[in-house]
Amino acid sequence: MTREEAIALLQSAGEADDNSFPTLEAAIACALHDTPFRDATAVRRLTQDAAKRLRERVENESPDEALTETMAGDFRLNGDLLNEGSIEGTDIIEVTESRRGLSAILVIFYLEAARRAGLEAAAVDFPGHVLLRVETPEGPVALDPFSQGRLVLPSELTRRALHAGLTLHVADRLDLLMAPISERQAVIRLQNIIFARAMQASEYELAERSAYRRALLDPSDHRPWLDVAAARERQGILHGAMEAIDKARALSDPSEDASAYSLHKLRLQLN
Repeated sequence: MTREEAIALLQSAGEADDNSFPTLEAAIACALHDTPFRDATAVRRLTQDAAKRLRERVENESPDEALTETMAGDFRLNGDLLNEGSIEGTDIIEVTESRRGLSAILVIFYLEAARRAGLEAAAVDFPGHVLLRVETPEGPVALDPFSQGRLVLPSELTRRALHAGLTLHVADRLDLLMAPISERQAVIRLQNIIFARAMQASEYELAERSAYRRALLDPSDHRPWLDVAAARERQGILHGAMEAIDKARALSDPSEDASAYSLHKLRLQLN
């Protein structure tokens, strides 16, 4: 797949509604947008084989146990402890080979296998970490794909939330802590992580691409274009940054002045 073909696929995904959002193919297109011309066959094979094994397991195990044993046990998907704070472990093709990645990419494998096996599961954008919500006969439970898919008890969710800086009023609300996000937002969450870490590492071209992918995946959101502008500004591409801010202004609420301020600052640099 070329970079242009990846962009076309992401545009198509952005136009799809949440019920038909092509999660796995969007994640593959994101990876190929960064590094084109790679073979993603292994990614599709892994999810297909995992779904088949999951269907077998769920006949005799609870949904959460079946998911953990399948994804972390049978297919050895686990967190990348050595590169937890870097950009490594965010590319679905590379993670398929290494079986190590960030929770934001691992959860995509879980979601795809669960859907194909007929299980109800959703990503949870937990503070600083992406978890998986699984519906069981006893109610929803949380799994941590980064930690071998283990069950996260309500008390630990509260502890993690307090550690992340949430107030006690919020941290003891399981309905808030386990609120599901759409699979589109799960893929976008991954791009947010890439953007933040790429900017920190001064990899501004990578940051620009990740922000651009967010803009394609959610074409109604003006915020990715502000990030595109920020990454272009760091590269010295000031006219391109202004174009991105113009796109943000066209999508944003007229009462918001952040993009207008950024545009004014860029024009001062050009004059």
